[in-house]
Amino acid sequence: MTDFVKVEYAQTGKSQSTNNLGMRAMQSRAFDSRNSQYLLIKAPPASGKSMALMYIGLDKLANQGVKKVIVAVPERSIGSSFKSTKLSEGGFFADWEVNPKWNLTDAGGVRKTQAFSDFMSSKDMILICTHATFRFAFDELGAKAFANTLVAIDEFHHVSADENNRLGEVVRALMLEGNSHILAMTGSYFRGDTTPVLSPEDEAKFTKVTYTYYEQLNGYKNLKTLGIGYHFYRGRYIDAIEEILDSKLKTIIHIPNVNSAASTADKYDETDRILDHIGEVLGKDHKTGFYTVKTKQGDIIKVADLVDDSSDRELVMSSLRDIKGRDDVDIIIALGMAKEGFDWIWCEHALTVGYRGSLTEIIQIIGRATRDAPGKSHAQFTNLIAEPDTSEDRVTNAVNNMLKAIACSLLMEQVLAPNFKFKSKKDADELDGSRRKIDIDYTDSASTIAINGFAEPSTPRTKLILENDLNDLSAAIYQDETILRAAMNPEEYAPEVVNQVYIPRVIEKKYPDLSSEEVEEIRQAVVANAVMKSPAASMDSNGNINFVRMAEKLINIEELNIDLIDSINPFQRAYEIMSKAVTADVLKSIHSAITSTRISMSEEEAVSLFPRIQQFKRDHGVEPSLTSSNPMEKRMAEALAWIREAKRKKMAPQ
Repeated sequence: MTDFVKVEYAQTGKSQSTNNLGMRAMQSRAFDSRNSQYLLIKAPPASGKSMALMYIGLDKLANQGVKKVIVAVPERSIGSSFKSTKLSEGGFFADWEVNPKWNLTDAGGVRKTQAFSDFMSSKDMILICTHATFRFAFDELGAKAFANTLVAIDEFHHVSADENNRLGEVVRALMLEGNSHILAMTGSYFRGDTTPVLSPEDEAKFTKVTYTYYEQLNGYKNLKTLGIGYHFYRGRYIDAIEEILDSKLKTIIHIPNVNSAASTADKYDETDRILDHIGEVLGKDHKTGFYTVKTKQGDIIKVADLVDDSSDRELVMSSLRDIKGRDDVDIIIALGMAKEGFDWIWCEHALTVGYRGSLTEIIQIIGRATRDAPGKSHAQFTNLIAEPDTSEDRVTNAVNNMLKAIACSLLMEQVLAPNFKFKSKKDADELDGSRRKIDIDYTDSASTIAINGFAEPSTPRTKLILENDLNDLSAAIYQDETILRAAMNPEEYAPEVVNQVYIPRVIEKKYPDLSSEEVEEIRQAVVANAVMKSPAASMDSNGNINFVRMAEKLINIEELNIDLIDSINPFQRAYEIMSKAVTADVLKSIHSAITSTRISMSEEEAVSLFPRIQQFKRDHGVEPSLTSSNPMEKRMAEALAWIREAKRKKMAPQ
């Protein structure tokens, strides 16, 4: 199987090692911010977000006056991630203990909302429920009932700033009341539409802990590579799937929604056909609900069917929650389940059918295969899609854009997914040869990556200045003789000089006690405030606005000049787009390319920093890092990215 993307990792084991409290790298980072009333954890699947919550929740119960902890998950199957855990065995001061009565994701035949209300009046402290149960209970109890309560929302990207999003409305109401603690957790803090997860005002109230996909996978002990492949088929997917389904790999198969173009509209028949491709069904285990199947290679494997929504599915779900070993199950066939928060560490291959328009969904599905496990060296994501009826160039360009978006999201950049709109080939979906429009929506409007640009105040001093003096400071800047001269003669004064030299000079003169880092924070806020108020905010360099770095800058994904497509490989009923290998170094280059689009820097500054960059590499053996917490190292890394981008532009015509 050819990978669309192949990413290799260093296998340092760092992300899996624990400190003296039993915490892994991400958990320790999150625990350092435990005293925040509103905490947002952006970290990939398998980084340990559920246990991070346990550590923080127990500390809030013991030391911060919190009386109860409520954990809300999007679907019942995820509730098992928050089951009772012996944290004291790793050195922590307490254990996470959940009374089975209050795990409402397990409870059957009870009125969940009434049980929730009973918990709130009980002496017990921890409850697990679904998002839906939490919303219904909130409607009955109101925001005041959650005073001194930690509300932890798993898969927080289900929240939206849209006024019609009920979960978002509940979060806003709790923050308005002001007496609750909120812990938000997500592995995909971006959306496939233009609606943000939180409004900027609400998001600013959260302390953010970010742990990238690359940090996580680079620190694994066993998993060496991640592959991503896009495979296109003609006819019906249930005929083409055999070509990419390997029964020797631990696999989750996500069949398409019955309303999608890829579906045959008979989900049970599709499941039966997939089982036929695997081999001969010998029977069903009455203890687990799993099928026993003899593969065409002669192996005996276990297949879990989550498509069947009869009473047997409860047994299958329960059996999946109790998986202990590698050989307990081999293949899972699912429709809407097993995408988010589903923890099967031995999964090697996530195979999904039909175009996934939501980048959030793609990253969540990739996450099903990226757990570290003994004997597992490679993880694979494959998307099987109907072949579009358009030019090969347009398809490869579209897929290359999707690849860039996925690569950016693995670096935890906020991404708005590229959209594609094609028709399938004449024989792609209908047996009679008619053409069916598939659920790929492509527009010629710019696809974008949303990237936060300026830093929040890091000290009480800068926060006070920005809250009280911003208008006065802006007036002082506008009245500065040098800046006025530059504004009236834009052809003589480079905007970068105004931005990087003249504006900081005014700030330093007005506030001589500030450090260079504080001056930079205030400079960013001043220019962002100026452009947001300016009627010319959308003007280009001819309007003398291009020197302003805005708070949130939309960057055309086409501007990332990265070609990751190698060739098209047609074969029997499907073809695949193959790519050049994307190694750790290439991911690093992508990060640098993204950063170069938002760097505000003059050539003079970049050149002056270059000797420092060379000395840094000689001293440390590595280049300065864009993610460094040291401001000078980060600025040197930005200068290096700026220099490389400038060189690329210079070489492009050649």
